[in-house]
Amino acid sequence: MARITEASQAYSFSRRALLLGGGQAAVGLVLAGRMTWLAVFENEHYKLLAESNRVNMTLSPPRRGWIVDRNGVPIANNRTDFRVDLIPDRLVDRDRVLATLQQILSLTPEDMARIQTDLKRAAGFQPVAVKENLDWERFAAISVRLPELPGVAPTRGFARNYPLGAGVGHLVGYVGTASAEQYKKEKDPLLVTPGFKLGKDGLERAMEAELRGKAGAKRVEVTARGRLVRELETRPDVPGKNIKLTIDALLQEYVARRMGTNSGSAVVIDVANGDILSMVSVPSYDPNAFSDGISQSEWKILAEDDHVPLMNKVLQGLYPPGSTVKPMNGLALMQAGVDPHMRIQCSGAMRVGNGVFHCHKRGGHGPLDLRNAIMQSCDIYFYEMIRRVGYDAIAPVARALGLGQKFDLPFSSQRYGTVPDSEWKQRRYKTKWTVADSLNASIGQGYVLSNPLQLAVMASRIASGRALVPRLIAGTHMEPAAPLTATSEQLAIVRDAMFGVVNAGGTGGAARMLVPGVAMAAKTGTAQVRRITMAERRGGVLKNGQLPFKLRDHALLVCFAPADNPKYAAGIVLEHNGHTIRNLDTPLIGRDIMTFLFDRERAIKSLHEVEPTWGGDYTTRMKAQADAFKAAQSAPPPPAPEDAAGAVSNIASEAGNATTSNTIDPRAAERGSAEIEP
Repeated sequence: MARITEASQAYSFSRRALLLGGGQAAVGLVLAGRMTWLAVFENEHYKLLAESNRVNMTLSPPRRGWIVDRNGVPIANNRTDFRVDLIPDRLVDRDRVLATLQQILSLTPEDMARIQTDLKRAAGFQPVAVKENLDWERFAAISVRLPELPGVAPTRGFARNYPLGAGVGHLVGYVGTASAEQYKKEKDPLLVTPGFKLGKDGLERAMEAELRGKAGAKRVEVTARGRLVRELETRPDVPGKNIKLTIDALLQEYVARRMGTNSGSAVVIDVANGDILSMVSVPSYDPNAFSDGISQSEWKILAEDDHVPLMNKVLQGLYPPGSTVKPMNGLALMQAGVDPHMRIQCSGAMRVGNGVFHCHKRGGHGPLDLRNAIMQSCDIYFYEMIRRVGYDAIAPVARALGLGQKFDLPFSSQRYGTVPDSEWKQRRYKTKWTVADSLNASIGQGYVLSNPLQLAVMASRIASGRALVPRLIAGTHMEPAAPLTATSEQLAIVRDAMFGVVNAGGTGGAARMLVPGVAMAAKTGTAQVRRITMAERRGGVLKNGQLPFKLRDHALLVCFAPADNPKYAAGIVLEHNGHTIRNLDTPLIGRDIMTFLFDRERAIKSLHEVEPTWGGDYTTRMKAQADAFKAAQSAPPPPAPEDAAGAVSNIASEAGNATTSNTIDPRAAERGSAEIEP
């Protein structure tokens, strides 16, 4: 057995001690390095994590920027909003508190179910919305009882307000709460913050980035379980940017009221620079109702209205422009080499091949030159002249005057219509252009479609002689408008003809203005939406007043004033108006709109004389409609008629009339025009 000496034992111990010490030193260095990394380099990260465990932040919705008119008059602003929220962590005796709130605030069972669901999902410090848009009495009733309502938080915030109501519905749109899809896409906690709303339509949606602003925040200290300890400092919100429009709010309201009970739209443009002064689509909706949360009955009224109040007809409505294109066609004919003094004999009808094309005047106008053809709106003149030059010579001028053109406006959806030619038809329908196509297009029917804004632009370009571009946001840079290719002499002939339409025995004599020293130039138009057969012509063409609403002609007007030095231009389209009621027809509406721009007192007096016959202004009529709808819903069903089969037949017939499309398909327009009759 080997003998272990003291020297060998000492050596072995020293070696083990050295190894163990080295290992301990290495571990110590690693720990020191890790602690240094955490304490120095990761300090900010873990400090934020610790802070987030201790402090939570509740966002407060920012105040939206205002939308104002060219003079600073508010079109969309913010009003004080009284609301009540619940702080789950502070709730004591939840059932008793909720029962008290239900009684004071008249909460529905649906409201209560929604609140219970939100309370289950919310964190202890996160507010749960109970009721917003409270009146002062209910807000005060909650405030005075706060000692017995732990966890209830009455709050003063801001809600969107539209002073002109339905007068600006389609222009500005409305705001509403974010959808679940929007939150999943953006993951922005502001979207689910009680009281926050974002733009849903119109300018509110298109200008959301500028109008929203930056949220404020309230910091609260909480325990590890999320219980509130104390409130810390707050960060104020940053209001959104104000948007200034070219719109004149007073004119906007006047036009909306003057359109009366019509379904249609009107656009007014400043001829000096292309500023849009008014953009009205009627009937409309009240954006205040949407922003506050529209009821089922209000939605049903809008959805079932055959005048389609949810559609912005200025930008989305497409119509055959009818005879309003005849001044434009006159310019094109002169540029194609037609002598404006050459006369064409109008006998009331024109045969081309196997078809007969009629003039609106059955007996004919006799011999007419270009000026008188525009004044009397003679179809035969334009049939013959455009048959000679071909519509391919007309289409470029139509586009140069704004038809079929896209305009850079802050709206998400626009429809641009059609300016057809032979190339377009070959590409679209794989067929050749025909003489019948040219004749239909020559009177603004057939494949030709435009929206009301384009008609107003056409009027402004004829009035100014320049390619004006419409502008809605004030202050945006616009390049100087280039002159049209038409000569000053050609423009003068067309403007003189449009002056004659109103002031020298033309078709628009009813539009003659009563303002001393101011005359209006215009062109009336009628667009058929159905085809008149030869059999109906032999038996007598039905009047518009005899037809269901959806089968009546559209009524149109383009105009500018003063005729000798144009300052303003307008385009008006009335769906299925049929020229049935004089004070609701385009000539008098156009006259009064232009009168407002030069003599407001006279225009308002004229409105007050006729508005009561329509049931009051748009706000009064909408309220009456809502009241009538509610009464009808609550009324008992009528007794069954004796002839049930006959009653069902009548109802089906009426339903078929009511569901006719509001917009015109190109081929439907062709069928409804004065095309070939076999």
